[in-house]
Amino acid sequence: MLRAVDLSCGYGRTTVLRGVNLTMAPGEFVALLGPNGSGKTTLLLALAGLLPAAAGRVEIDGRDAARLSARERARLVSCVPQGGSAPPGYTVRELVRMGRFSRGGFWGGGCADDDAACEAALVDTHCLNLADRQAAELSGGEFQRVLLARALCQGRGLLLLDEATSALDLARRVEAFDLLARTHREGGSVLAAVHDLNLAALYCPRLIFLKNGRVALDGPTREVFTESNLRDIYETDIRVGKHPVTGAPQAHLLPGAGAAALPRG
Repeated sequence: MLRAVDLSCGYGRTTVLRGVNLTMAPGEFVALLGPNGSGKTTLLLALAGLLPAAAGRVEIDGRDAARLSARERARLVSCVPQGGSAPPGYTVRELVRMGRFSRGGFWGGGCADDDAACEAALVDTHCLNLADRQAAELSGGEFQRVLLARALCQGRGLLLLDEATSALDLARRVEAFDLLARTHREGGSVLAAVHDLNLAALYCPRLIFLKNGRVALDGPTREVFTESNLRDIYETDIRVGKHPVTGAPQAHLLPGAGAAALPRG
């Protein structure tokens, strides 16, 4: 479904990713983690075919991403970018409907399937009550839900999300990840860059950690989510315990534990 082979890329003369190799099979739910500046956003842009590789390649559904047109990529991959602001003059429904451009229709055209995809996305993201509002008037959290709705309207086969829930309150984060988990159970593939370690461990069976532009860890959550691994990745003292209901590993930060406080030896 999605593959990076010896991928290196960056911006201008600055190389951010160096020799990244990863494969994501159809139907996986994977969290992409790592410190600030580790390359998560850059990797998602490259995997989506939006940032050219300086070396190596990206394959989407067995095809070289660099050889796909924008319309072809949009039919294969749906993206939720980090941050951003709503363009003025569009309602939420119009903005969500733009996700259908690769299939030949925007908000004013298209077919019944486009209408159905738009309405389903609005319902699933709890945005139906916002549908007729101006997108530019929404709060940051509301707009993030609209961006997720647009991606779902575009297609649910492969979703790439860059901090798509960072501005949401706790209840809305759970709603969003419940929706992503359901999309996964229904056959969709999800790769989500997340800063919330515990949310990732609760929902994602596989975790990929980046550090300094390279894949530092990649494996099943219960195997890689350990105190020693997290300490090495984030350079701070972290304790890991079990979630009281699911048993999933959960990280606990220690006040005052910075890099200088790490145990030696």
